[in-house]
Amino acid sequence: MKNIAILCSGGDVSGMNPAIKHFVEYSIQKGLNPYFVYDGYEGLIDNRIKKATYEDVAGIITRGGTKIGSARSKRFMQPEFRKIAKENLDTHNIDMLVVLGGDGSFRGLDAFYKEQGIKFCGIPSTIDNDIHGTDYCLGVDTALNIIKTSIDAIRDTASSFKRALVIETMGRDCGYLALISALTSGAELCLIPERKYNLHDFEENFKTQIKNGRRYFIAVISEGIEQSATEIATWFEEKIGIEARATVLGHVQRGGNPSIYDRLMAYKFISFAIDGLLEGHNDSVACYTKSHFKYKSIFEVTGTPHKLDKELLALLDNMDV
Repeated sequence: MKNIAILCSGGDVSGMNPAIKHFVEYSIQKGLNPYFVYDGYEGLIDNRIKKATYEDVAGIITRGGTKIGSARSKRFMQPEFRKIAKENLDTHNIDMLVVLGGDGSFRGLDAFYKEQGIKFCGIPSTIDNDIHGTDYCLGVDTALNIIKTSIDAIRDTASSFKRALVIETMGRDCGYLALISALTSGAELCLIPERKYNLHDFEENFKTQIKNGRRYFIAVISEGIEQSATEIATWFEEKIGIEARATVLGHVQRGGNPSIYDRLMAYKFISFAIDGLLEGHNDSVACYTKSHFKYKSIFEVTGTPHKLDKELLALLDNMDV
């Protein structure tokens, strides 16, 4: 039986534990021995590698974060430590690696493969949703739901006190979380790194809205813009003439009970990654892309019975009974 390992690298996201659970179960179904690497690439260097069992993943599907820990490793950037990591994997006869992480984690994987020949599949796992080539990264849906709940709660106090509430989301230089949250919460202002802005351009419109009866404003901004949430709140008070407060959501966005969608995507990503490794895709990243909207004739819609997604049915067939 071949041995395969999984590790988490970089920031944790909700969805990692469901992925770890399915990794163990699906590996065993495919005739593989699953191993955990604890604390990311740091654990790979320090040989914190352990064979995994069903018992290790019992009950973790509901938990945020990652049971096996994560880390950012400066040592893994250096060839001598990647060599040590390879020797540790060889000790356990592991030649396949699944990595849950982001862009930096994948760059490290690329160097690891080119130097040491370890076959791998990366699974995009970052709430920033900033990985090129995939429309969706693990953990994003849970993060969006946490932001949604926060904004809905903040709206209550904003409307009660005639205030402008400025909510800052995470995302580094990617405005995805702020943009989607602003659109789906009915925010009056959204500022993201991808779009240049001048606050002066909003002043006349916002003052007119107040004259016409608006009692409060919701502004959603990304952490990657030039101004802080506090500075935007000050602008509301000084230029728009409405009391304002700033809320930085911070790391609360990375935790929490994984959403149904993130649990499902975790299963799909893991199945795709392991299948790919077994089929000879030795240095890949599992990407997910959606098709665009399209028009279909009424006959095509009503004349063809709906069938469940074959991929979903395959997941069902692979469940232990």
